[in-house]
Amino acid sequence: MSRSKRKTPIMGFTSCHSEKQDKKLWHKCWRSKQRMALRSPHLLDWEAISPILEREISDVWAMGKDGKQYFAFYRQHHLAERLVAEHAKNQREKINLKQRYLHQFMAK
Repeated sequence: MSRSKRKTPIMGFTSCHSEKQDKKLWHKCWRSKQRMALRSPHLLDWEAISPILEREISDVWAMGKDGKQYFAFYRQHHLAERLVAEHAKNQREKINLKQRYLHQFMAK
């Protein structure tokens, strides 16, 4: 997996490293609501029982990653050049850093 590469440069807006906690909380709430719906008094009336939809429990925009955006290649190069200009000392280091940043941008 260390060599896997992103086919399209679409990345998430993120303010967190992972959405694991958000997803765990969402699934816990969803399962409890499903259990309560199945315990309701009209259990024998199968048409009255409707599945609980994802959007009834939580909003994906309230999670750690707020959505996705296309990160064009020319913007990746521009950002890599800006970051290299801040950190690199000589020409060889600039080339290596730029390649590393571009590789990180397209990694999964």
